Amino acid sequence: MNILKDKVVLITGAGRGNGRKLAEELARRGAIVVLNDISPINVEEVKAGIRAEGGQAKSFIEDVAKKVGAQMLVKEVEDAFGKIDILINHAAVEPHTPLLDMDEWDWHRTLDVNLTGTFLMTQSVGRVMRAKGSGVIVCLGAGTSEKAKEAGAYLTSKAAVSEFAHQADRELSRHGVRVHAVDSFAEALHVLEDA
Repeated sequence: MNILKDKVVLITGAGRGNGRKLAEELARRGAIVVLNDISPINVEEVKAGIRAEGGQAKSFIEDVAKKVGAQMLVKEVEDAFGKIDILINHAAVEPHTPLLDMDEWDWHRTLDVNLTGTFLMTQSVGRVMRAKGSGVIVCLGAGTSEKAKEAGAYLTSKAAVSEFAHQADRELSRHGVRVHAVDSFAEALHVLEDA
């Protein structure tokens, strides 16, 4: 039995990286994939590819690092599909400037997208899931690439995302909503296969 078939899966930062890979794989497994990114350029390409293979995908362009953007995204998805079964928090920025050379704007934008965006989306979608008594939220961490190890602000934000996911799981699990912190595409798929 395919437990992902017809599940509505909202993926932030779905235009590139693991967000894109998860969108494509989950669509192959029959999920209805809702793609979010701050720019339409990559995400429209992902949507077109999924549809060309017979999958279901819809895209929404919103900045999840802003409360209004996050809330608008959740409302648009609910209006379009009536539910959100799975949220994958993947949206991230990854500056590679050494901490001593980084300007304040890059530091704040990294924390805003990677951590605050995860908080805002988990809060908004968590409320929807709590009301229906079920759901799965996956928060993607930093991974283990050498490139990521050079990004101090990115790693700092992703360490906080991991701890945030554990706290969110403690709060939401009593309502039938599970929150997972994972570091890779494979871990995310494993969690979703067992959801």
